[in-house]
Amino acid sequence: MAMEEPPQLFLCPISMELMEDPVTVSTGVTYDRRSIERWFFKYGKTTCPATMQRLSSFDLTPNHTLKSVISSWLDADRAAASSSSSSPGRERLPSVLAGIEATPFKATALKDLKSCMEGDAAAQEDFVARGGIQVLGRVMTQALAESSGDFSAFRTCEEAASVLAALPLSDDASAVELVLAPECMRPLVALVQRGSAEARLHAMAIVAKLSMAGRDWAAGVDADDLVRSLLELLSDGASPKLSTRALDVLLDVVTSRGARRRAKAVELGAVRVLVEILPDADRRGAERALLLLKRLCKCPEGRLAFAEHALAVPAVATAVMRVSGLASRLAVGVLRLVVGAAPAERVLDDMVMSGGVGKLLALMQVESSPSTKEKAARLLRTHDAFWRQYPCFPTDLREYLQFLN
Repeated sequence: MAMEEPPQLFLCPISMELMEDPVTVSTGVTYDRRSIERWFFKYGKTTCPATMQRLSSFDLTPNHTLKSVISSWLDADRAAASSSSSSPGRERLPSVLAGIEATPFKATALKDLKSCMEGDAAAQEDFVARGGIQVLGRVMTQALAESSGDFSAFRTCEEAASVLAALPLSDDASAVELVLAPECMRPLVALVQRGSAEARLHAMAIVAKLSMAGRDWAAGVDADDLVRSLLELLSDGASPKLSTRALDVLLDVVTSRGARRRAKAVELGAVRVLVEILPDADRRGAERALLLLKRLCKCPEGRLAFAEHALAVPAVATAVMRVSGLASRLAVGVLRLVVGAAPAERVLDDMVMSGGVGKLLALMQVESSPSTKEKAARLLRTHDAFWRQYPCFPTDLREYLQFLN
């Protein structure tokens, strides 16, 4: 019998698998030791994968409490599984896999195939060794070709992606190469664009695993169409989980090809969408949106689009000291890029009227990172003459600005 799906808290943000040895990095995010060590030492990364914040220390602190809770959950799940009948999934795997392409009832057969592998690492390895990924690629490609006006064919494509999403991938370089083939990637991108909510989550989970394996999966897809679809999904008010996944994929696509890709994302409306979803986003969604805005505002097109949006400065300023420490750092970084680079007078006006200047001053008086305080101070010093001229500007803030000088 397949294991009960573990709580999200128990899953490593890198591999999206149950953590065996949870450790916490300096940003406060917990990962499985094996995954985060691969991130640092195999791929040479120096950032926190979940927040993309540069790490000042690579110390890994064991999370004994979480490990104990996971162990208790596993014991309870095993006890429940042992009291019920179990199916010989691995024994059935060869025959089920062999019949997938021939059967007219592919969606049902794919569900059966998934049940053969769930929670069984040996069965998953056997699946890959028997050419299972190639079979799924052919099934998805055929289903996608037949899906015009045929819901059942597209449903087959969605079921195949759910099987693929059950594979770990991150520990198997050969499996990653197989998934990167056009036969798999084109259907996966189609699912991100027009699949059901569940299918989109599966497709984006696969993409996240490819990214964590250090591969530029976006190089072989039509990035413009994908960005356009992701922005539409975010604009439509998707669930927090789906929105967070979409932001992760968008971050991958936007940053994979440097300034040109960022400029194109801005042209497609990325800054507008990110600004408009920011006020209602949850913590993780807000952090990802701010990180994307910071990346986009590093190019002139991004700064211009930000400055021209009437809600941009208020939305970002509101995030300071409201969402999280990371969100505050990212928000200050965005404001510094836009306000610090010869801004229009309206942008400076917005900083005062939205409370952005007050937030910067308050940030300097509370416990926060030295680099964030320094960025806030630079902004205040650069434009204090303009901001102090406002009659509505609080006297104590005027005195504080004079003190900074």
